[in-house]
Amino acid sequence: MASNRHLGRIIALQTLYEQEMRQDAGDTDFNIEEVLDRNIERYREMLDDVDFIKQLTLGVTKQSAELDARLQPVAPEWPIDQIARMDRLVLRIGLYELENEADVPPKVVINESVELAKAFGGDNSSKFINGVLGTLLRQKEGDTASKPKPKASAKPKTKSAKKTTKK
Repeated sequence: MASNRHLGRIIALQTLYEQEMRQDAGDTDFNIEEVLDRNIERYREMLDDVDFIKQLTLGVTKQSAELDARLQPVAPEWPIDQIARMDRLVLRIGLYELENEADVPPKVVINESVELAKAFGGDNSSKFINGVLGTLLRQKEGDTASKPKPKASAKPKTKSAKKTTKK
């Protein structure tokens, strides 16, 4: 199943890449579902989880503006439209999975994204992808980790509290 999902991510990436290329070229007849079906059909015998591929591809397409808005603050020196197309698409896929695929452990999502970047991106793509998605994961975990509040009766454990009692 794991290698099956890896292939699924490659198919999603291939479809999303074709979508951006054709739209940038002014292709008004582009139909993502037709292209996705064509790309899935090429590997049909090796795939078990076609629904995962469709959900991933169509989800990234539908949420691309929201995903870009979440990505931009993490890499402010790289405006989203100046990030290499392949890197941008890998980041969108990874972030989409981090936010929407609860059954996939976050570290697996990041590792899969890094592997896609190594296979299809530039020389430094994997490091960039790892850094951005790792930061987003830490932010997400920080949001959930900050929910429980310490008990009010707990004594402070800082050195500054001890210093105030000395003369």
